[in-house]
Amino acid sequence: MTPTTDAASAAPAARAPVGVRGRRAKMVAAIVVALVVLAAVGVWFVMFRSERGLEPGAEVEVVVPPKSTSAGIAQILASRGVVPNALGFRIQARLSGGDIRMKPGTYAMRTGMGFALALAALDKGPDTLYFTLAIPEGWTIDQIAARVEARTGAPAKEFVRLAKTQAQDPDLLAKYSFLRQNPTPSLEGYLFPKTYRVKAGSTARQVLELMLTQFGSEVGEIDVSVPSSRGLNGHQIVTMASMIEREARVPSERPVIASVIYNRLARGMLLEIDATVLYVLGNKTKLLWRDLRVDSPYNTYIAHGLPPGPIASPGLASLRAVCRPADTGYYFYVRTGKDGSHTFTATKAEFLAAKEQAKKGLK
Repeated sequence: MTPTTDAASAAPAARAPVGVRGRRAKMVAAIVVALVVLAAVGVWFVMFRSERGLEPGAEVEVVVPPKSTSAGIAQILASRGVVPNALGFRIQARLSGGDIRMKPGTYAMRTGMGFALALAALDKGPDTLYFTLAIPEGWTIDQIAARVEARTGAPAKEFVRLAKTQAQDPDLLAKYSFLRQNPTPSLEGYLFPKTYRVKAGSTARQVLELMLTQFGSEVGEIDVSVPSSRGLNGHQIVTMASMIEREARVPSERPVIASVIYNRLARGMLLEIDATVLYVLGNKTKLLWRDLRVDSPYNTYIAHGLPPGPIASPGLASLRAVCRPADTGYYFYVRTGKDGSHTFTATKAEFLAAKEQAKKGLK
């Protein structure tokens, strides 16, 4: 007869040894710790990783343009080293609601300020509100006007109107004697390229006069005896300098280009400066043969002498090149270098040979 078993006498289910259970618990704990560490590293990477690695405590100027987004402000602060990184600032600003309170202007901040202090400064606003306005050499009135509006809020349309029509304004002529030799209505060439601090609320005219004042102070010490001895007045000096500014890509070539222009003027040759045609055509970057016949007094392929006025705002280096030209026998030049450098020649045959060589590839 087969014996029977009850529940009490049944064999217990198999269980893992105590040592195995302990190892599993430790493994789970280790995984949890690792996940916590990874999460902490992720938070640090997002919030506190420095994008610039700058030493904290250095004073920096931070410019927040009008109508800036929180993303744009975050990038500015991170690039200046004020906050560790842009993404962390955006998250902090969103959590605090600070992104709707940040005020434009120019701030004195410090590297390593961190999110909270930076947000507090932006919420308060700058003590004196200024905008930084950087105008590069070789820019035209239209380009400058767009930058003025973007940086200061002064309307570009009003700036263009004033800059292109008010050169003969009696008040401006009384303030700026250098304008009296300008026969045109335009202030092209006289808006000096520089970095300005513009007070908030400045009008287009006030910004314009700031640039004219700077022009007067910059050019006041330049010795103009050389161009004067060659029959150029102040307006023609600025005009020639603007052409050099637009033609030169290598700084050392400015005085050489000046010598070519002087040599061609002395012979009564057409100047044939591409930059003057591009000025007439506007935004075009490459000239076609038919472009060289465009009917304009600024087109130096058909009009003798210098154009009626500047074609851009020249910097000091180009103004000085007009006043201290190289002594050469060159009458021609053509771009032959990938860096924008030119080959200069004394004869047209040499010029045409250099031009053909350039067609095969820039050096």
